[in-house]
Formats: sequence, C-alpha cells, structure tokens
Amino acid sequence: MVSNKPKLIFSTSSYEYLLDEVAQTNEFEKGALEIKFFPDGERYQRILSDVLSRDVVVIGGTISDEATLELYDLAYALIKYGAQSITIVMPYFGYSTMERAVKSGEIVTAKSRAGMFSALPRTSLGNHFVFFDLHSEGLPHYFEGAVLTSHIYCKPIIIAAATEVAGDNLVMACTDAGRAKWVESLANDMGVNAAFVFKRRISGEETAVTSISADVVGKNVVIYDDMIRTGGSLIGAAKAYKEAGAKDIFTITTHGLFSSDGWRKIKEAGVISRIITTNSHPNAAKAASDSDGFVQVRSIASLIKEKLKQI
Repeated sequence: MVSNKPKLIFSTSSYEYLLDEVAQTNEFEKGALEIKFFPDGERYQRILSDVLSRDVVVIGGTISDEATLELYDLAYALIKYGAQSITIVMPYFGYSTMERAVKSGEIVTAKSRAGMFSALPRTSLGNHFVFFDLHSEGLPHYFEGAVLTSHIYCKPIIIAAATEVAGDNLVMACTDAGRAKWVESLANDMGVNAAFVFKRRISGEETAVTSISADVVGKNVVIYDDMIRTGGSLIGAAKAYKEAGAKDIFTITTHGLFSSDGWRKIKEAGVISRIITTNSHPNAAKAASDSDGFVQVRSIASLIKEKLKQI
C-alpha cells in the first residue's frame, strides 16, 4: 500500500541547514534522530520517527569518509526499519579527484563509493540518488543494479546570479577548455558570448595561459567553475582575462569547498570582485561569514524541493 503521508525527511549532521530549509513546508515531515558519540569516538544513531511504509528522503553529501559512512549507516537503517522508498539527495558528491585511474593499480574511489551505496538493500518502491552539478557527468553510471539516479543542473541559480552581479554587459567564462561545453550552454541560454583560456603545462603543478578564445575588452567577465578548492587555476584564468581587457571579474561556483580557506587566497589576488557559491557544501556558509561579503551564498533548497515533488 502506498502511503499518503508527506515524505519523511532526514539529514546527516553536516546538512541540517538544508534539511531545515527543505522541511519548512507541510509537503515534508522532518524526521527525528538521536546522535551521540561513545568515548572511543564511535557514533551512536537512533531513528526516533516511525519510518515503516513511509517515503523517506535523506540529505547528505560525501564531504569526507566519516560523512560518507554516516550517510550510508543512516540510509541502511531507514531501509531496514521499513521505509517503502528512499531518496538519497547528495548536494555534493566527493571523490572527484579519483574518478578514474591514470596509473596502474590506482583505486577509483568514486566508483567504489558508488558501489557501496548501490549495495544498500532495495526498498519496495526502489532507491533513488539525486546529484547536483557533478564534476564528471559519467559518475551516475558507477551506481549499479536496480537504482535510479538523477543529475540536477543548478543552471537557474547560476544564470540569476550572473545577471545580478554583472548585468547585461557580460561574458560567461571558464578556467580552461575542459569546462567550455558547460559554460557555452550557459552563455547560449543567456544570449551572451562564452570565453575560455588555452593553457600550456609547464610542469606537473604549473600551467601558463597562452591565449583567450573571445574578446573580453570592456566586458564584465563571469567565470563559472563547478568546484573551487584552493583557487589556483581560477586566479590564473582571472589574471589572463584582466590582462586581456576585462572590466570586472566575478566567479560563480556550485561547490564552494574553499580548502584551507581558499577564498582568502582568491581575495588577496585582487583580480576577482566577488564569489557566489551555492550551499551544496557546508564550507560555503563559513566562507561567507568570514569573508566580509566577498563570498555570497545561494541556496539549492528550491531545486531539492522541486525534484522531490517529481519523485
């Protein structure tokens, strides 16, 4: 029997902020958990809500191995306690550094983690995984068996943010040719030009910009990158656009990881006026709080709610 009750929604500890946003309407019921830690660091979790025959949603990103296991354990328990369906929303799917093997013997962590989640017991109405702006569009194919996957693009948020900060006189740009197709799609939807830089590798850690694909003189340039970690490549591209005559340069990213306070390095470089990121990663809020307005955050909660209504 299909439940007529609203979807019961939980989150891992790092994503409670998104849980609170999504569960604000009566379309969802916020699930209750008890979480504590034993003296040796082992996590204790207890599901306080009755999940039997309920449609259940879990929000949790694989931002670390610890967070990944917390998400897996919670999902496993919800299924074992009788959820009739489960939708696992991963605002940020990590392990993109090891999404493929380059050297013999390398472990493709992204694939092994996908295999782990694919091995969750199947609910009667199936298991569904939802991702946002994956670094590699092929990652959902690592999920095996009778699971459903959805890849949500944050294009509405990105376009709105680009227009807000740069107005109409803008060029959509990227840090290298590898993201050119995605940025070109954004530019076409906005009716503006796209640009990317050509790079020459000097060493294993250093690259040099050799040319730019479009005229940016007197234009506001909005650099889109799906993920910002330390910002090294971003700064190099921004300097190239500035030297080519760009007016103001802004950056929009979906996943603001800002490893080792990477936003600070970007700000101190002095070529980028502002960074806008979604809240797909918990680090985004801290960066916005610490950066005195240099980093601004846009929420993906509306995209999550829209997708959950469709499932």
